[in-house]
Amino acid sequence: MNNVVCFVLGGGKGTRLQPLTSERSKPAVPIGGKYRLIDIPISNCINSGIRRNYLLTQFNSVSLHRHLRQTYNFDPFNGGFVEILAAQQTNNDGADWYQGTADAVRKQLRYIQQPGIDYVLILSGDQLYRMDFAKMLKVHQDARADVTIATLPIDKEAASAFGITKLDDSGRVVGFLEKPESDSELAHVRTSPEWIDEQGIESKGREYLASMGIYLFNRNTLVDLLEKTDYQDFGKEIFPAAIRAKRVQSFLFDGYWEDIGTIKAFYESQLEMTLPNPPFEMHNADLPIYTRPRFLPSTRLDDAKVKQSLVADGCVIEKNVSITRSLIGLRSHVGEGAVLSGVVLMGADYYRSDRRANQEVSGVPLLGIGAGTHIEGAIVDKNCCIGRNVKIVKPENCPDDARCGDVIIRDGVIVVPRGTVLEDGWELKNPEACDF
Repeated sequence: MNNVVCFVLGGGKGTRLQPLTSERSKPAVPIGGKYRLIDIPISNCINSGIRRNYLLTQFNSVSLHRHLRQTYNFDPFNGGFVEILAAQQTNNDGADWYQGTADAVRKQLRYIQQPGIDYVLILSGDQLYRMDFAKMLKVHQDARADVTIATLPIDKEAASAFGITKLDDSGRVVGFLEKPESDSELAHVRTSPEWIDEQGIESKGREYLASMGIYLFNRNTLVDLLEKTDYQDFGKEIFPAAIRAKRVQSFLFDGYWEDIGTIKAFYESQLEMTLPNPPFEMHNADLPIYTRPRFLPSTRLDDAKVKQSLVADGCVIEKNVSITRSLIGLRSHVGEGAVLSGVVLMGADYYRSDRRANQEVSGVPLLGIGAGTHIEGAIVDKNCCIGRNVKIVKPENCPDDARCGDVIIRDGVIVVPRGTVLEDGWELKNPEACDF
């Protein structure tokens, strides 16, 4: 894998993930209590033997840059790196920002054209999955392909939300249709379940192969496609053009994969991690997910009841607290008698004793969750100060997209934005519907 370089796309403004992306980029969104989304693609690359990784960033990227700088420091003997390529003004490219995924890579072609690079892997920075890219490279080489795309078998009901590939019997991609809806469109891109079974993957009634947005290019092929066109997007323009002019192969994947594009998808994927047999398992000694090493104490629980939940390092859970099917992030402080059910609590960047916590300001609740507070079905972002006896529970007949003060309901999920302060006794009620 020494001749493979990876480009991870940092994503756009992340409007569908707001307010989680109001002050950070999508790849910087915390997941799993102690990780960030960007840790997923980079860990997949490291576990696959890919050591040269670039991250293309543009929006709200300060915290993402800090995380990468503090996390991925390779030893000097293997030549590995994770480097940031932010949108910038140059003499050749002018002052334009990245205009799309393909345009972002085009503006950084000089890093692809360096010696010793034969293949370029293009990944998204906001997907949750575990994949061995060495297997993808083998399929690519065996097929003598110019481009290989990772595809996921899905059923008819899900097909209208994806770009669907059409294959011949050799696995070569011969057609592509973005979000087919009509029966005639679906019939055109259908893949025989028997053929999927023959590839060693149980079709289980699935007869469509969805693009995962993961591409492996021959270096010269990618340079040619980018230099000879002004296409701005890989999925909508570069990939369809490659099908017409190049040999494009499919790499079938049948593991867990989730595109974290909406608040609902984010919330559900996080709570799935708390299941006894989660579909995406963080505890994998052979293929670990790497993140920033921290020097935090063990979590302290004082006669609390914790059921089907994950609790990260450095937390304090006081007595008579009830936590059910929730994810508790780093440095979380949950006060006496609090009740949390179905909560993604992202934690804090510092402790109550830190001067940044502002606990000495008169009338401001302490950092964390106050005593007697009740929260259900919510995402609580970092560094929130939620007072005593606060009630954050979705009211009956509440719109899926609404606002109550600083608290937002989006995709039917309550979101308490980063750094929110809720006074003692605050209650979520009578939210006003809003158009996001």
